[in-house]
Amino acid sequence: MTREELRNNPLRTKEDMRAAFEELTRPLIPYYSPGKARLRLGGTGVSYSRAKAEMEGFSRVLWGLVPLLAGGGDSELRAFCVEGLRNGANPSHEDYWGEAGDYDQLLVEMAALGYALALAPEQLWKPLADIERQRLYDWLMQINQRKAWDCNWLFFQVIVNLGFKQAGMPYDREQMERNLDRIEQFYLSGGWYTDGLDAHCDYYGPFAIHFYGLLYAALMEQDDPARSALYKERAALFAQDFINWFADDGAALPYGRSLTYRFSQSAFWGAMAFAGGEALPLGVMKGLLLRNMRWWFSQPIFNADGTLSIGYAYPNLVMAENYNSPCSPYWALKSFLPLAFADDHPFWQAEELPLPKLDASRRMIEPRMVVHHEAGHVAAFVAGYRHTNEHTHVAPKYEKFVYSTAFGFSVPRAEWGLAQGAFDNMLALSEGDNLYRGKRTIEACEIQGDVIQMRWLPWKDVEVRTWLVTGMPWHVRIHRIESARSLDAADGGFAAGIDQQWLTDAADSRAAVCSETGASGVLSLYGWSSARLVQPNANSNILYPRTVIPTLTASLQPGVTWLVSAVYGKPGAASLDAEWHAPPRAEWKGGELTVWDGGDLGEIRVRVNRVGNEMAGS
Repeated sequence: MTREELRNNPLRTKEDMRAAFEELTRPLIPYYSPGKARLRLGGTGVSYSRAKAEMEGFSRVLWGLVPLLAGGGDSELRAFCVEGLRNGANPSHEDYWGEAGDYDQLLVEMAALGYALALAPEQLWKPLADIERQRLYDWLMQINQRKAWDCNWLFFQVIVNLGFKQAGMPYDREQMERNLDRIEQFYLSGGWYTDGLDAHCDYYGPFAIHFYGLLYAALMEQDDPARSALYKERAALFAQDFINWFADDGAALPYGRSLTYRFSQSAFWGAMAFAGGEALPLGVMKGLLLRNMRWWFSQPIFNADGTLSIGYAYPNLVMAENYNSPCSPYWALKSFLPLAFADDHPFWQAEELPLPKLDASRRMIEPRMVVHHEAGHVAAFVAGYRHTNEHTHVAPKYEKFVYSTAFGFSVPRAEWGLAQGAFDNMLALSEGDNLYRGKRTIEACEIQGDVIQMRWLPWKDVEVRTWLVTGMPWHVRIHRIESARSLDAADGGFAAGIDQQWLTDAADSRAAVCSETGASGVLSLYGWSSARLVQPNANSNILYPRTVIPTLTASLQPGVTWLVSAVYGKPGAASLDAEWHAPPRAEWKGGELTVWDGGDLGEIRVRVNRVGNEMAGS
């Protein structure tokens, strides 16, 4: 079984990584079309045609095959891909990929072919006859004549033209420059990009914009030294934040969209090494990449035939995007870029190093986060965004209060009630009709130390001001809700995975669950009327098929209401230990709310002052 082979692969050496590529791609062989230019996987639909999804399958294998070939390796798939390049670009062949339109998925997939021309022309370009090369060149040239979405897609044209340049073919340098200049507008600061103007900061920075920028820096260092140096400099800045998204065991923060690309989470570290980046020791970057891949290979991410499934830590269409076809997960093969290194390259000679000691908390300005590390657990507390988009489940993927490597996050199955809505780490509000709304965008936010403030409007006449007093295993949420209507409110804690047995602790003011995946609990510090354990619909969480969410509830009258929640989360086969019994404290005195750490009234974390209908704090 592929899964067992990968689980048992130590991933220490170049040969181990080469074997992992073979183990991942061997199950694909029966699904190639007779002309080898298409991969026909699965029966689920996607926003583009089945024919384009089949071409996607062909192209995404190249993200791993190309560096394998460039680094001196070989694979049975090389002959498949040469044949596929020959037939896919031939209008007379039944496997022909077709004409590309504006904003076409084919433009995405062309990037992998440009990657092939750039890194492995001897193995994949030169075996073609002259007329076959011309056909492939003409087919790829469409990318210089079509419109692309104003985001990381602009880099696809750059990569294709880099391939033309490396293969000695004419290329459109002016269009490359226009695209690269436009991508400059997506840069913020500290190494962070958004994926387009007024877009989110997420994994499209490391596994797309930085990845392609570092590839450009490596290949264009002589031709464009200034931009190449700039891309390396920004990647080095980004690395200082991004390392905090990884736990000791290799798990990376589940946050944002396109999570079905799985171990592409760590592709950035291989690209850093490929471009000669020195922001971190080579052994640290090697460890970040390989531990993440090991973590992934230990998860049930495969279909019964050994192909990668759509989903995150298990097969799951519920959390998928509209652009996730059965072939899409193979973008994860971008993490195999280090196979392009020679056997004696310093990357393979370096000792793999563990995650260095990181600050217990790190404030990240551009993604509006405070990230906490504790005992192998990473939790990112997030302020949210003023803008949104139409991607699937955009609110639960970006607007929850906390994202965790141990508890993941949940997406709704339907709209009726708390069980279908799966509101972990969200404040959900309803007009008494059992249809709940959570935060979708914010109006304003501010981060002061470890405290995040945000203002959001679930309805035009309902204003919520939330303060997150961040920390682990406890954190505190302060909500000021000003409403012109009566509301039901629910504040969910972490979603604890359940499989066999679990223990619970519930009373009027608190609810907790302890399972094999960890302990999760909520405690009312002020204003809540009851607590309950919500068991959401199955497959709503991205890490665990079945979960329980401890949740505080209250019914609110029109006017101003203050609610204060203490939320507990500790991973591992834990019990509700002493920390659960020494929670934070909150107390109103006059117009001032003071929140202390747990235990014997330890450090004061935050004070909030009520002045009329306003909220201020320190």
